[in-house]
Amino acid sequence: MNWDQIKGNWSQLKGNARIQWGKLTDDELDQIEGHREVLIGKIQEKYGISKDEAEKQVKDFEGRL
Repeated sequence: MNWDQIKGNWSQLKGNARIQWGKLTDDELDQIEGHREVLIGKIQEKYGISKDEAEKQVKDFEGRL
């Protein structure tokens, strides 16, 4: 699934993201609205990881969908 599809189906895929990144709140997932860069930034902030690591996690998430 490409990111445009993920963005279009974000309301259905938020649960998958919640499982992957449990520290993200429902409000934060709503704010992300399927925007890849915003998701990466929130993951960095919540987990204290580098941008490269956050991008890798998002790419892995994308590949599993």
